Amino acid sequence: MEKYLAIDQGTTSSRAIIFDSNLEPIADFQQEYSLSYPQDGWVEANPNEILKTVNNSIENVLDQVSEKIASCGITNQRETTIVWSRITGEPIYPGIVWQDRRTTKICSQLKLEGHEEKVKQKTGLVLDPYFSATKIQWILDNVKGARKKANKGELMFGTVDSYLIYKLTKEKKHLTDVTNASRTLLFNIHGMEWDEDLMNLFNIPMSMMPEVKDCDSEFGTLSISDTEIPIKGVIGDQQAALVGQNCFK
Repeated sequence: MEKYLAIDQGTTSSRAIIFDSNLEPIADFQQEYSLSYPQDGWVEANPNEILKTVNNSIENVLDQVSEKIASCGITNQRETTIVWSRITGEPIYPGIVWQDRRTTKICSQLKLEGHEEKVKQKTGLVLDPYFSATKIQWILDNVKGARKKANKGELMFGTVDSYLIYKLTKEKKHLTDVTNASRTLLFNIHGMEWDEDLMNLFNIPMSMMPEVKDCDSEFGTLSISDTEIPIKGVIGDQQAALVGQNCFK
């Protein structure tokens, strides 16, 4: 009977579960981590701490099962924004969590300039700090040297799924799936691609963006503790819940 690994990276904890072919859980581990609140309305997470809890969770469940794992899937908190160096692989700033409201003024200004309807038509979303675009813009404008590095193609953006794929796969791929991409304010849901007009509106270089794939695509090979497992699925947590409830109509 084949075994499958599920990784659930949430806002305050990371969890790994191994299921059998009947979708019965046979190994489970969860580890919490802390968020920081440097100013009123700001919410940040340490990307390396997130990665550490994911690694620990995976290693723990793998130790509980002797059989080979057929494949792996990742689900994650959405919108949380991480920017890291293409050269060093290290984050240039803490992850800005989806709850963070520091870019409220940016969104208000864009609304005053009449951009909200265009953004809504392209993305299905409203202009709000909840989403990733203004978080990326804030990092580029407030971290010393970030804008210059981004314009030189030296920085990478990702929601948590992208960061985990980059860090955990032996191929070091820079990927995301359509559900996470659709929560950035930068993804055109009609053309199913990053939108150049929106990238320009938020002043974000296209070179920062991950390749967007279907949820059930090949996302590389998870490599941990001398174990290699193909990642066959990536999906945002709320969409994952919908699929888990068999809501396909």
